[in-house]
Amino acid sequence: MASGSRRRGVLVALVLLALVLLPIVASGVAVWRAAHTDEASQVDHADVILVLGAAQYGGEPSPIFRGRLDHSALLYERGFADRIMVLGSRQEGDRFTEAEAGAAYLLTQGVPSEALHTSPRGSTTFESLRAAAVEMRDFGFDSAFLVSDPWHNLRLRRMARDLGIEGYVSATWQSAAQSQSTRLRGYARETFAYLYYRVFGA
Repeated sequence: MASGSRRRGVLVALVLLALVLLPIVASGVAVWRAAHTDEASQVDHADVILVLGAAQYGGEPSPIFRGRLDHSALLYERGFADRIMVLGSRQEGDRFTEAEAGAAYLLTQGVPSEALHTSPRGSTTFESLRAAAVEMRDFGFDSAFLVSDPWHNLRLRRMARDLGIEGYVSATWQSAAQSQSTRLRGYARETFAYLYYRVFGA
């Protein structure tokens, strides 16, 4: 009798563990698959390219941020959109916002000023996208290529579409993925960030 109770207890524990692990594993696989998807290969044109901000130092974009900006400039040069909007506010003590630093960098890369917009609001990805969605509506824009690091793709696309943006992910592997350990940490962190967003929202 006791042996049967133990077996039932183990079975219940295994079922509960599977119920916990299944959404984590499924989300991890989805994050990985989205990271290896570049929708610029499937979509010819969008209204604007949205570049998610990252660290900047005294107006100089960090290597990770430069990778995103360079990718957005490449999309622009190849005619995927006629506008680039750089997102991101400033951290405490900064003189420049991420949006300002990014736009200034793109000017030095030959992107004309009339093609550049800044959205210097939001301290989180969702807040930045929400502010960008408002500005897009003001411009009459509906669709956007979303440029960030690859492991952000799934959550970024979900957030954008929840905010009414017809978003297509086109990430950069430059600077963001210098080592296998960096990639693994990115996937793991984003798996839980995506689950958190799906359960709790912004």
